[in-house]
Amino acid sequence: MGRALVLVDVQNDFCEGGSLAVAGGIAVAERIAAYVEDHGGEYAQIVATADWHIDPGSHWSKTPDFVDSWPVHCKVGTPGADFRSEVHPVIAQAAAIFRKGQYAAAYSGFEGATEDGVGMTEWLRDHEIDELDVAGIATDYCVRATALDAASAGLTTRVLRHLVAGVAPGSTTHALNDFRAAGIDVVD
Repeated sequence: MGRALVLVDVQNDFCEGGSLAVAGGIAVAERIAAYVEDHGGEYAQIVATADWHIDPGSHWSKTPDFVDSWPVHCKVGTPGADFRSEVHPVIAQAAAIFRKGQYAAAYSGFEGATEDGVGMTEWLRDHEIDELDVAGIATDYCVRATALDAASAGLTTRVLRHLVAGVAPGSTTHALNDFRAAGIDVVD
C-alpha cells in the first residue's frame, strides 16, 4: 500500500485576482510547487482536484451569501478554472485529475471523477493507496470536505498545514478542529 498527495483546487479563481480569491492562494501554489519538487518522490501517486462548473444551479449567485451560494467561479472554458501557473509542472506529473461540480455544488474531491468517469475512492483503491496527504485551497471548504471524506473512506489522512490557505480565520479554525475530531493529522 502507499501514500498519495492530493492537490485540492489550486485554480486561478481561488487565488488573488480570481473571482473567489483566498488570501495567500498564490503563496500556497508556490509552496506546493517547491514541496513537490523536494518531496514528490516520497509519494506513490500525486493527484489533483478541480472545481469544474458548467451550470451548478444555486451554487452560483449574483447576490451570494458566501455560505451556500458564491460568485461565478471556475467556469469551464474560462481562465479562472485553469490551474495556477505555479503548479503547472506538478499538474503535469499528476496521475489523475478529479473534476467536480459540473451541475451542482461539489466541495470534496471524492465527488469528482476523471475524464473517463472514475471516482477518487475507486481510483485510489485501484492504485493501492491507503494514506492521503491533502494540500490546496481552501482549508475551510474543499480541503476540509476532501480530507473528511478521505478519513471516512478509511484512508489514513494528513492535512499539510503549510500547504493550505483558508477563506476566513473562524471557519479555518473550525475546519482544523473537525480534522482533529475525525482523526486527521494536521502537520506542518
